[in-house]
Amino acid sequence: MPIPVALAALLQLLLAGLFVLMLAAYRTAGPRAQRAAEAEVAQQGAEPGVLAEHGIELTEGRWGFVAGYAIAAVLTALAALNLTGSEIGRVSTWIVQPLILLGVGYVTTIQVFAIPITAAAFAKLDDPRTRSLDIRAVLRAAVTALPSWYRPATVLRWLIATVGSLAVIGLLTLPAAGSYFS
Repeated sequence: MPIPVALAALLQLLLAGLFVLMLAAYRTAGPRAQRAAEAEVAQQGAEPGVLAEHGIELTEGRWGFVAGYAIAAVLTALAALNLTGSEIGRVSTWIVQPLILLGVGYVTTIQVFAIPITAAAFAKLDDPRTRSLDIRAVLRAAVTALPSWYRPATVLRWLIATVGSLAVIGLLTLPAAGSYFS
């Protein structure tokens, strides 16, 4: 098996594994992070419900879990097809991996830069209840409720979803990969 194909499949499997690991951890850590954020809001003298009113929800809904596990399953299937030299796997990767780059890359970019993005959005709100709220402290409180490895894993998932997706596409276009799939 050519090294480019093995590396492409490894990147796909690594991203799939990160999805599964992080979703499993977030099932319990997400509600804990939400409670920590709401406690910080209350400590600052605001109503905890103000977060939900402005779209700050740190728990994952059912569809978020379904989508995450589905992405992991698709990436695993593509990696398996690529490892076996299936042309269907390579062509499907060329279709799916750009979608991963755009969709997962976009969502994980928001997750990686959540504090500055949310702080900027809250600064523009015309809600008097949020003006005195230190949203950075609220989000930092939420982050401390997550496992210590969660933040580095989020950054790694972002890197693999963006740069890694580009690498997977590129690796599977190399001549060595082409001869494997022929």
